[in-house]
Amino acid sequence: MNCNTLAPSTPARTLRRNSLWLAVAATLSLPGAVTAAEVALPRIDVVGEDAEAQQRIPGAVNVVTKESLERTQPLSTEAALKSVPGVVIKPEEESAVVGNIGMRGLSAADYKTLILEDGVPVAPGLFVGNGRYYNPRIQRMESIEVLKGAASLRYGPSTIGGVINYKTKTPEPGVSLSGRVGSHGYKEATVEAGGQSPSGDAIGGLVFTDARSDGFQDKGFEMQDLMVKGGMAIGDNQWIGAKFTHYENDANISYRGVFLDAYKAGASFNPAPDDWFLTERDSFDINHEWAINADTTLNTLLYWSEMSRDYWRFGTVSGAPTKVVNGLTQWNYSDSVNGNNRSFERLGLDSRLAIRHGSFGMRNETELGIRIMDEEMVDQTINAKRATPRSGTLAKDVVDSATSYALFAQNRFIINDRLAITPGVRVESYEQTREDLQSNQRAETSNTEVMPGLGFTFQVAPMAQLYGGVYKAFGPALNGDALSGLQDQQLEAERSINFEIGVRGNNERLRYELTAFRMDFDNQIIPANSNSDFQRTNGGETLHQGLEAAIGYDFGNGFSVDANATWIPDAEFVGNRYKADGSLDIPDGNRVTYAPEWVANLIFAYQSGPLKTALSVNYIDEQFTDAANTVAIKENTSGFFTGQLDAYTTVDLTASYAINKQFSVFGAVKNLTDEHYVASLRQGIYVGPERSVEVGARYSF
Repeated sequence: MNCNTLAPSTPARTLRRNSLWLAVAATLSLPGAVTAAEVALPRIDVVGEDAEAQQRIPGAVNVVTKESLERTQPLSTEAALKSVPGVVIKPEEESAVVGNIGMRGLSAADYKTLILEDGVPVAPGLFVGNGRYYNPRIQRMESIEVLKGAASLRYGPSTIGGVINYKTKTPEPGVSLSGRVGSHGYKEATVEAGGQSPSGDAIGGLVFTDARSDGFQDKGFEMQDLMVKGGMAIGDNQWIGAKFTHYENDANISYRGVFLDAYKAGASFNPAPDDWFLTERDSFDINHEWAINADTTLNTLLYWSEMSRDYWRFGTVSGAPTKVVNGLTQWNYSDSVNGNNRSFERLGLDSRLAIRHGSFGMRNETELGIRIMDEEMVDQTINAKRATPRSGTLAKDVVDSATSYALFAQNRFIINDRLAITPGVRVESYEQTREDLQSNQRAETSNTEVMPGLGFTFQVAPMAQLYGGVYKAFGPALNGDALSGLQDQQLEAERSINFEIGVRGNNERLRYELTAFRMDFDNQIIPANSNSDFQRTNGGETLHQGLEAAIGYDFGNGFSVDANATWIPDAEFVGNRYKADGSLDIPDGNRVTYAPEWVANLIFAYQSGPLKTALSVNYIDEQFTDAANTVAIKENTSGFFTGQLDAYTTVDLTASYAINKQFSVFGAVKNLTDEHYVASLRQGIYVGPERSVEVGARYSF
């Protein structure tokens, strides 16, 4: 691992890592199950587990199954999502420490899609700060639910693009050890251990992963992730479950990328070798499910999380920000380093009551919900020097906080066996506060949003279900934008009217889904780091509309194919935008950033007995990186690079072989054709990861 300035590990940090391994060793002694009873811990699902769950949802639904994850062997949640219709990933680095996930023409550099883990928000701050600093680890995930359309109203805030829910693994009796190694010194070891009481009324276990790599372009990292999960029955009609997670990652990454000449030369050096992105997170969830009677169930979820993100970045030499080394342009770093350090804490309660009843002379499914949440972010900047790069003068000390309340209600009217209509409404009320501890100044703002929606499903034929809906979606302006300069900027929330209509169907071999969608913003907040002129104004109208199509077919002889494509002809600003001085800045019709017109995926799979193989193809169309829609890549030594990213295609080949019920081996070649492409632009060019090879094995006992 590159560590030119200071290894981030400290004795305390090393002690915590050793403690994680001790926790793993202790859990290996958990007793095995006497019975193979199926146990389901309480959890708030976005889609649901039963076979008809998707058919009840009046919107597009995609589930990345356990089998799909085993087939594609992703190293991150981003990699697992890239083949989902409507999703576009901006891959800044292969470990995906920072999430960059776009949906249906919404920028992959923004955060307008709600991301959950077992129903709990994973973003460090939904109201107070950036939502992309934490990406859950794929090693402890069982499946991923992706929900769009009017059903998104059941969750919030920031469900404009939809909802992504990572579902963690349920403990299974026994122990499983797995590991893999790969290119760039990649090493990963995972332990899964679980036990079950003889009666089957209680289960518990853990998943622990240690992964490290020298990294593509020497962007190394060391990551540990622990999940401890369990639960038990309380009488005949109640279950309680609990989950604790601990995550830490020391990543040698930066906002800085390479210059154009270095990209064209295929340079493999780290453009910011002394910058470190250090994250640590703990979370604790308690789930309770009470089957009050055969038709009434109450689910209650209490969650807490605490996270720190310390980002140590070196500045460049004043007047000489670049230098030439071996004929290539590189950043010329000074001895000054800033710690852009943020810590987050969240406490929330989510409770949902589901009732089946026969009111109005028909079958009904009613859901009522309430959510209370409190968030806080401490935002500090520390001015330091190379000689003492982890301590210095406190230059900024700001506390952002938000308290929010939400109420939700919907009723699914089952008119007959073919038609169901689902009206719903969600109310979000929140207060935001910013306090500067150095100047003793304080600012606050508040807002209440009422969001109605209406959806339907109609079974036209055994292989054709129509679905659709319309709903109002919103996302709050974050504290940093709403209260910039310790003044209420009068930023309205982001609001859009979302429309969707589609058709889907499946049988034993064929499955398909076709959806047309439209998101019509009356106000879209442009991220503050994209254009400072928008920091004190509302972004205005934008329009996003297009089609998603997916089809899969099982040939019955071991071969299968899955294909999908998303076409977004419109992801554009509506109306002219002007600078503070009155001059034209962004003309009507310019395209939103990081919103390709076409995204397509194709997976050929073959399975024969213990052998499983898959060839996956992912296509990303050209994208603009700035709202001015600059075409040629333009370098900037004091701000973001701008320009159009060319389209690119990546191909992955994966295979696994089960030697017996206990032992299996697997391998993958990612970016098989070694495509050289620009993944994104910030303060430099982020290069897409080159071809890499991984091999591994799993043993269970």
